[in-house]
Amino acid sequence: MTAHQTVPAPLPAAELAALTGRLYADGIIGLPGAFTRDWVRRLGEDIDTAFAEARARPDGAVGRGPNRFYVEIHPEQLRGFTDLVTHPWITAVAESVLGPAYRIVEVGFDVPLAGAVDQPWHRDFPMPAETARDRRLTSLAVNVTAVDTEPDMGPFEIAPGTHWDDGSAFEHGMFPPRDTYPRYRELATRKFPKMGDISIRSALTVHRGTANHSARSRPVLVLGLDAPGAGNDARHDTAVTHGFWAALPDSVRAHLDCPVVDVLRPITQKHTIEGLVMGESGDAG
Repeated sequence: MTAHQTVPAPLPAAELAALTGRLYADGIIGLPGAFTRDWVRRLGEDIDTAFAEARARPDGAVGRGPNRFYVEIHPEQLRGFTDLVTHPWITAVAESVLGPAYRIVEVGFDVPLAGAVDQPWHRDFPMPAETARDRRLTSLAVNVTAVDTEPDMGPFEIAPGTHWDDGSAFEHGMFPPRDTYPRYRELATRKFPKMGDISIRSALTVHRGTANHSARSRPVLVLGLDAPGAGNDARHDTAVTHGFWAALPDSVRAHLDCPVVDVLRPITQKHTIEGLVMGESGDAG
């Protein structure tokens, strides 16, 4: 069985244009059934292993609010890394939006555990000057759920179109004032992806994780992609071993600009988001 459920061939030009048009309009697009459920089960196993390891050492996982964690990992900690970064839907959109020399800068995952609360509305980093000036997206985030998302599991909530919002009044450039929350609640849509579904979004699109009222965790893989010069690689510590690098296809090595080392060192998390680590609740009335 192949990992992909789609044929690894270029997307038709009209389909790609429609996808990128929706991405620019809404700030998020999704593809159901991109991978098999067996592939996602292996992904979930790898996330569970990495999460346990990260939580067992200092600064291995960073808090994103109560009972909610983010962990950055190295590519070879995922058995399906090459399958993911060569998926034709991902590569076509990345090349179209970020350019043919786009970079893979982040591999990690978010885990809202039971008891996670509503996050404050936020974007993941301040709006770059190029985006504010030219309405050009310089980074994308690919999300892959490791579980079937149910309504009580704290689904991801996003306000389409808000990636263009002027963030000059946002705290730290990321957190909109609370008096604007009613607008985001009005615009927002909750996402209920199933195992095998993927999405691509601008991390500037205002979003939040919601309260997890279930007894289960909701791990989500995050793959970060940059246009050349976007600079998000400075927030991350991706590395690969010589053996892993040698086994990668040329098409992947062309986009993975990172240290090649003899031995991987565990990553000390540094991509914190002010406010989320302080345990704030998302809505105040």
